[in-house]
Amino acid sequence: MSTPESVRRATILGAGTMGHGIAQVCAAAGITTCLFDIRQSLVDEGLAKITKNLDKGIARGKVSAESKAEVVANLSGSSDFAKAVGGADIVIEAVPERLELKQRLFADAAAHIAADAILATNTSSLSIAAIAAGVPGPERVIGAHFFNPVHIMKLLEIVVAEATAPAVLIRVQAFGARLGKQCITVKDAPGFATSRLGLVIGLEAIRMVEQGVASAEDIDRAMCLGYGFPMGPLRLTDLVGLDVRLHIAEYLSEHLEVGDHFKPPKLLRDMVAAGKLGKKSGQGFYSW
Repeated sequence: MSTPESVRRATILGAGTMGHGIAQVCAAAGITTCLFDIRQSLVDEGLAKITKNLDKGIARGKVSAESKAEVVANLSGSSDFAKAVGGADIVIEAVPERLELKQRLFADAAAHIAADAILATNTSSLSIAAIAAGVPGPERVIGAHFFNPVHIMKLLEIVVAEATAPAVLIRVQAFGARLGKQCITVKDAPGFATSRLGLVIGLEAIRMVEQGVASAEDIDRAMCLGYGFPMGPLRLTDLVGLDVRLHIAEYLSEHLEVGDHFKPPKLLRDMVAAGKLGKKSGQGFYSW
C-alpha cells in the first residue's frame, strides 16, 4: 500500500457542482488533477467554473495571481475515461446519486488503476458497501463526502464501510488534511452524520413553509440569528438542489426506521415536479 505522500495524481469523475469544486481543491493542494465528464463541453464548463472561482478569489484578495497559475497548471480535463483515470492514486466520483452508475464507474475505473489506488465516493447518503459491491478490491472503496462550495467549506466527512481497509482510511485522512479540510470519520450508515441531521432540519423547515408558519426568509433568519447557522436551511436547500434533497429524503425514508422524520413534504415534491430546483434552475424557495 502506498504512503499518504504518494497521492500525487487525482481523477475526479463528474464536472458538475461538486466535481469541479473537488478538482479545484486538489489542484490547489499541488496534486496533478484530471477532471472527467462524458462530454468535453461539460469538462470545459467545469474548468471554466474553477477559473471563475479563482478570479473571484483574486478580486477579494484571497487568492494571488501566482496561486491561480499554480492551480491551473495542475489541472487538466478529459472526456476519455481510460486516459482520465489511468495512473491515478485516487479516483473520486461526484456523479448523480444513482447506485448503479457509481458501481459501474468504479468497476470501470478499477480496470485502469493500480491495485492500491483509492476509490472514493462523494455520495451524501448511499451505502458505501453497496457502491463497492462488485468492485475488485472493495477494501479500497471509501466515502469522501465534500460540501458545497468545496473551495470554501472546511468539512470532509469520511465514511468507512465494514470492508474498508484501515490503511485506506489513514491515507484519505492525510489526503483531506492536505486539502485543508477538517475530517470527521463515520461508519457506513444511511445518511451518515451530516445528511441525516441536516435533512431533518431542512425537511421540517419545508413543512413550516407548507403549513404557513412563517416565510422562508424568516425561518432562515431564525436559524441564523437564533442558532448561529451560517446559512438558513431553506437557502441551503436551494443551494444543494431540491431534487437532490428529495432523492436523499426518499432514500432515508426507505432505509431508516425512525417514523416519518424523512418523509418528503408534498411541497417539496410539487416544487421539484414544477422544475423549481433551487439555484441551478433559478427558482426555489428564493429567486436566484
